[in-house]
This record gives sequence, structure tokens and C-alpha cells, in this order.
Amino acid sequence: MSDDFNTYDNNEMEVIPVRPEKEKIERISGTNELLAQIRPEWQSKSLIERVNKILPVDPSSACQRLFNAAIQDLRQKILVAGIDIAKEAAERNKLPPISQPEDIIESYPVAKIIDLAYRMGILTRPEWRRISRSYEIRRDLEHEDDQYEADIEDVFYIFKTCIEVILSKDPRPLLHTKDVEQLIETPEPASPSAEFLIEYEMAPETRQQRILELLVNTTLNSKKADIIRQNAIEALRSFSPKTKTQVKVQIGQMLQERVGRGKLELIIAKVAYAAGVLPYLKQRQSNEFFDWIGTRFEQIHYHWKLHESHKDLFDDLEDVGGLVNCPPEIRRKLVSWMTLCFLGEEGGYGEGRNRSVFYSNVAAPRIRNMFSKAQNIIGEDFVATQQDNKVKNAITNKQIARRLEMLRDIVSGVSEE
Repeated sequence: MSDDFNTYDNNEMEVIPVRPEKEKIERISGTNELLAQIRPEWQSKSLIERVNKILPVDPSSACQRLFNAAIQDLRQKILVAGIDIAKEAAERNKLPPISQPEDIIESYPVAKIIDLAYRMGILTRPEWRRISRSYEIRRDLEHEDDQYEADIEDVFYIFKTCIEVILSKDPRPLLHTKDVEQLIETPEPASPSAEFLIEYEMAPETRQQRILELLVNTTLNSKKADIIRQNAIEALRSFSPKTKTQVKVQIGQMLQERVGRGKLELIIAKVAYAAGVLPYLKQRQSNEFFDWIGTRFEQIHYHWKLHESHKDLFDDLEDVGGLVNCPPEIRRKLVSWMTLCFLGEEGGYGEGRNRSVFYSNVAAPRIRNMFSKAQNIIGEDFVATQQDNKVKNAITNKQIARRLEMLRDIVSGVSEE
């Protein structure tokens, strides 16, 4: 046969018919630009050269080769992520069991590899859907060569998906509990880096749960050094926005088991809030806890002379979410207490004769901060506070009235600048 109609793949030694739409495929699909995105690791394996060679004459085979390379790359990424996570993900999601790395490399079905990568967090759900669709196209091309040949759309979809989702991305080791242990077990304050947070967010539910269990147990372990416990709770705060919902449910249940039927202790409430699981504790116990917080504020008066006692009050309230997490009835009482504390009383005498208003220097900035964070929910509470006779009497003083206006601006979201 003439070379105009046939060409040879030297690697596979197979006869491949030339297709007249060669230039059209190359032009419309933009394969050269896509192939250029493939990682150097695969370029060194001559993947691009082989695909480029076969694409003009047999696009179906080119698609299959690129897809096969992507699946091989996915298998390696699963091993890099961790065989332990692969085992757990397979068991949890009723996928074929895994006992050794060879199971993943040699015998795991392609469709199940795609599912496993998704369940491990290596693929996002949209990426999983795209790769699964590419597998369907590739299967059609492989088993129905006489009836189904790759057209431009098939080439573009498989090339774009395999390269963008898999072959262009480096393997990313999943975060291990030992990495978190090394982070928190230092003799100085430490918090997760941006890269740490990215790796945690990408970790599957099982790995996230193990990490949070480690941090929770460390924080609640009184035998641990204070700095280690502080680092652990700081890590909980940092991880909370990245934690999957189902993991939060599991950690909430774990903490609820520690509480049992007793009272919700301050330390457990702090850990629950840091981990973002306070809403998953029983509401009755949570309400009783905040009622206890409110009682502490009532017992320690808002008078400015007691400013030294105010620090612990605000520290504890902030560590459980401030006014935002308080039940409405308790929140209204706290808003009233804080308003009167912030207003203070008429000054101008004694050692502070140059100060027109006496108020708690400790409490004032904390109140401003809490009102600012809770401005969307304390509007009615603040309005009700202004009907209090103590507030009305206090603002007969112009300087104190100005302080009330400062709070009103904060609650209204008006900038003080």
C-alpha cells in the first residue's frame, strides 16, 4: 500500500489508515496547546510524541492512549496519597478491597480507580464526572471500532479532560496525622501554613476526622504542655472552615459522648467552637452553658472599678463565639450589660480628673469588637437596651451620650473613620 494511505507506529508495529480530516482535527481541537500542559514526567516518556504521531491517522487510538496514561497517573497518585487512605475509602464506599499497592497498580478496574480517586479526595466531584464520561467514550472507541470512530468532539473532550484534570497536575501527598503532631508539638506558638490548609481541605473525610480527633484529644489532655494544647486549639480554629460537614458531625458526636448527660464544661465548649461543631451538641446543654456564662457576667458588675475582673469574662465568651452563639434571651441580657459597661459614668474627679468619662479600659474594646461581629443579630437587643432607665439616666451626660452613639454606629455598620 502507498504511504499516502497507511503509516506505521514504530512502537506498536500496527497498520493505521490515514484520515482525510487530519488538519481539521488538529486545528479545531487545539491538541498541541493541550499536550504542552502535560507534566515533564510524562513528556519524558514520549507520550506526546506518540500521541502526536498517531492522532492524524487514528484519533480513536490517540484518545485511548492518552486516557490510559491518565489512568496510570491516577493509580500513582493514589499510592502517593497513601495506601491506608485507599483501603479505608474502598471499605467505606464498598469498592473492591485493597490489601497491597500491587492491587491498585495491577488489578484494580479502571472505573473503580476513578471512583476510588474521587472518594479519596484526589478528584473533585466535577472532575470525577468528567473522567467518568471520558471513560465511557474511551470504552466505545475500544469495543466498537467499526461502528464508532472518534470525531473532533471526542478528541477535544478526552484530551482536555485527561490533561487538565490529571496529567497536568503533580501528585499531592495527603496530610498525615504525624504532620499535624509535628506542627503542634513545638515549644513555641505554631499555626498551619497556607499549604497545610490546602492539603487538609483536600484530605478525604476519614483523614480529616483522624486529624481532628488528634487535636481534640490533645487539647483536652491536661497532661500535655500548655503550649502544645494552645497550638492544638489554634489548629482546630484554622481547620474549621475547611472541614467537611460530615466530619463535623462525627466530631460533634465524639464531644457529646464526653459530655454525656452532665453539664457542658467550659473547656469542651471552647474546643467545640474552635472545631466548628458547637451547633452539633445538644441544645439543652448548650443553652444551660450560656446561661452560666450570663450568670457570671451578672455576678461581676459592669462597673469600671472591676475592670481587672472583666478580662476573663470576655476571654471565655470570645472563645465560645461571643454574642453570635448565645441564645436570644441570654444575648439580650449580655447586650444590656455590655452597653452599660461601655457607657461608664461621669468622670472628672480623683486621679482621673482629666477624664470626662470613667469606663472599663479592659471591657470597652472587647465590647466594640463583639458588637461589630454580631451587628446583624443584636439590633433589636440594642434598641431594647436603650429603654433601660439606667441607660436613659446615664446619657443625660453629653460625653456618655456620645459613647452611646458610638455603639449605635457599630451596630448600624457605620464606619468610625
